[in-house]
Formats: sequence, structure tokens, C-alpha cells
Amino acid sequence: MSDTQKITDEVDVALVGGGVMSATLGAMLRQLEPSWSQVVFERLDAPAQESSSPWNNAGTGHSALCELNYTPEKNGKVDITKAVNINEKFQLSRQFWAHQIDNGVLGDPTEFINPVPHVSFGRGDDQVRYIKNRYEALAPHPLFPNMEYSDDRATFDEKLPLMGRGRDADEKVAISWTEAGTDINFGALSRQFLDAAQQQGTEVRYGHEVKSIDREGTKWKLTVKNLHTGDKQVIRANFVFVGAGGYALDLLRSAGIPEIKGFAGFPVSGMWLRCTNEELIEQHGAKVYGKASVGAPPMSVPHLDTRVIDGKKGLLFGPYGGWTPKFLKGGSYLDLFKSIRPDNIPSYLGVAAQEFALTKYLVTEVMKDFDDRVEALREYVPNAEGKDWETIVAGQRVQVIKPAGFPKFGSLEFGTTLINNSEGSIAGLLGASPGASIAPAAMIELLERCFGSRMIEWSDKLKEMFPSYGKKLSDNPELFTEMWDYTQDKLQLNR
Repeated sequence: MSDTQKITDEVDVALVGGGVMSATLGAMLRQLEPSWSQVVFERLDAPAQESSSPWNNAGTGHSALCELNYTPEKNGKVDITKAVNINEKFQLSRQFWAHQIDNGVLGDPTEFINPVPHVSFGRGDDQVRYIKNRYEALAPHPLFPNMEYSDDRATFDEKLPLMGRGRDADEKVAISWTEAGTDINFGALSRQFLDAAQQQGTEVRYGHEVKSIDREGTKWKLTVKNLHTGDKQVIRANFVFVGAGGYALDLLRSAGIPEIKGFAGFPVSGMWLRCTNEELIEQHGAKVYGKASVGAPPMSVPHLDTRVIDGKKGLLFGPYGGWTPKFLKGGSYLDLFKSIRPDNIPSYLGVAAQEFALTKYLVTEVMKDFDDRVEALREYVPNAEGKDWETIVAGQRVQVIKPAGFPKFGSLEFGTTLINNSEGSIAGLLGASPGASIAPAAMIELLERCFGSRMIEWSDKLKEMFPSYGKKLSDNPELFTEMWDYTQDKLQLNR
């Protein structure tokens, strides 16, 4: 086994991580600058095995059609600002995928996106009132057409038979729903993108881990280890994107960019109950989201979730919170401890003091056994029996802890955070939800930050990829309808 470092490559763009973020950015840059050389490094032996894997995330599409944490209520008024913002970004995803199908980059859309109704669910007086208020706030908005609401028990039992059977006849329930929801397999989407990348000349190196990133003049030097042979290589790149999930934090630190100073990460793991009874799976056909427990992080909102993975229908419930110091599902138990630095200790301590409710929630979740999880499932499936379900481990998420000024020493963020240096030669994505579903919007932001001087030159191509680029669909209902019809057709969602 050799530790010899050899200069083997010089590339225009190095993409770290073989998930949906790197795959998306690579596809965009190949269209904008087809002459630029690209290389992708993935530490595992296949693409999209971490957060982008379909069993590691909810696949909801995060279009904010049903997720209640995007529509908080204060003093009886539901704020839909975040839901509208996320929906706008998800429309860009639909446009980009449709365009990539048009251009032969993506193939069969049924491999990665399928129509599944999205449902918001409330039980008890307070939640029923909230579901109605939320529906009344969203239904008139152009981006949420054809939403429906019912607090009628017969309607509930008809639409959600698995959730109605065995439920107390006196329990108050309400749902709002739309048939326009989708289920997304981000693993299949990433594979299609990376297969196309290889056909177009991008080298994708699996089993290769980027160990460090260092400045070398105007370029970046990546030290890469072949995990099968132990050999190390040095690659020089003009631009580096770090889409390495939980490992992005330390790689950006190794690059020494001042913008990452003070940032920290808090790992949160999760588990699902996966249904093993085909009859039950067939009796449910929706993504049903309810209210999160007090103190639970937004990504732990409970949902009974129809999935379509590799052409086969599945059913999940969860997620249940868990904790491990790993920063990736296939990471090391030392990840958290190795990430602690003098500059981010105040951030960690600040969040530890402020997030007592989250700590209490995680401790409670970690203490649950299988029977406790099935008992929680019965709030959604009253007749649930343990023999019909199995526990699977979901993806590992590292929530961003942002540095903050006195007296607040750090803030825990539940969204995605884009970090780049001042000249825009390196960037990385930290955090999780809504993550993958708005990858194209996140990568547009990266282009604007890192390649601002080229945006005018690229504008025509960007508008081909994103016909609504630069416009708000919520202010242009006719354009929204046009784009909706176009993407429904290209993504074969009318079936």
C-alpha cells in the first residue's frame, strides 16, 4: 500500500460527494460551460448512498403542501411565508428536471418521481382548528391550487382507510389534502444525473475520499485517498463544491476559508418503521403529515408515508429521533469530537444552553424500544401490530450551528446553509431539510454567489433550464399554470 502522493489531474471543477447536490450542480455547469472539465469524488462505492438514498429520507418533495412545520401559527394566525418560499423553489426543481428530460440528460421520470397525494392531519380540537386555519390561509394562494379540507369522519375513513379503521368514533379529526403531491427517489435521480455525466466525459471516482482541501495559489489542492488501495492522489481544481453531507463542515475547515469560522454541527439520526405487510401497504396511498412533538426538530415531524422505490410501493412511519456522534451514516464515532475547535466551542455551548427541549426530546426518543414506536404509530394506524412492521435506520443529518454574537453564542438551524469564500472559488452546503428537493434552487444561489460575473453571459441558458428564473410564480399565476402543465407532462405526473 502506497502513501505516495502523485500529481495526477488538473480540472476546472471538483465535486465532493456523489449525492443529489453534486449531481445537480454538475448537470447545470455542464450545460452552462460544456468545455469545463469535471471530476466527482464519492467515498462509498455507489452514488447517493447517504442522505440521497430513498430509504434515508422522506422523499416528500418538500413542496410545503402538507408539512405543518412550514406553516407556524401565532395568535390564531397561520403564517404561510415559508411554505410559499419553499414551494417557489420546488417549482424550479420541477422545471429543471423537465428540461433535463427534454435534453436527454435524464431518462424515465417514473424512476425518480411519482404522483402521491399530500395530506395534512390533525386530531383533537386544537389541531382540527389549526388544520382548518392552515387550509384557509393556503387554499386561495396561486401556488396551492385545488386544496381540499374536511372534518367529516366519513370522508376521513374513505380517503385514509388504514388510519380510520379502529379509531375512536368520537375522536375529532381533520385533513386537508391535494392530489398534486409527489414522491421523489433522490437516489434514482442522482444515479441518472451521474450516469449522464460519465457519458458526457465527467470522471466519477467511487471509493475515493477527499481527506483535505488546501489553497495553492489561485487553485485548490485536494488530497484524495483511494479507499480500496490506500493510494493517495492530489488533484488541483479551479473551483470546488463540497456536497459531502455531514463531512462538508470539516472539509471546508481544512480549506481554511474564514467564512466557516465558528460554525459547528449537531448530528441527529433517525429511524423508520417500515411496513412488511403488502395488504396494508396497498390500503394506504398518501403522505400524511401531522404535528411534531414539543421540542422535536422539524425533520422529525411524524408522517405515514407512501413511497415508490424502484417501481415498488412501500410504506414508512416516523421518523423517530436518535443520536450518534457520527456525521454520516457510514461515518466514524469520533466525527463530532474531531469537529470541535476553539472557535466553535462557544457555538456548541450556546446551543446546549438554548436547546434544552431538543435535548430532552432526543433523550426520550433514544430510550424508546420497538413497542414504544409501535404505540406512537397507533396514533396514525390505530390497529397497527408490531408483526407487520420492521425498524430501519434513516439517514444521518448534521444540523448547522451558526456562530452568533453576544449574548447569543450560537443558533441551531434546521434548513440548508450555503458557505462560500469571498472570491467564489470554493463552496459547500451544510444542513438538511428541505435539502434535496430544492437542490436546483440552492445551486442557482451558488452560481449567483460564486460566478456572479458570468450570470449575464449565462442568462439565456439559465432561462432555458428555469423558464421562471428571476420571476416569482406567486406573482404570475398564468406563468405558474403554464409551467405546471409543462412539468406535469414532461415528468409524466398526469398518470
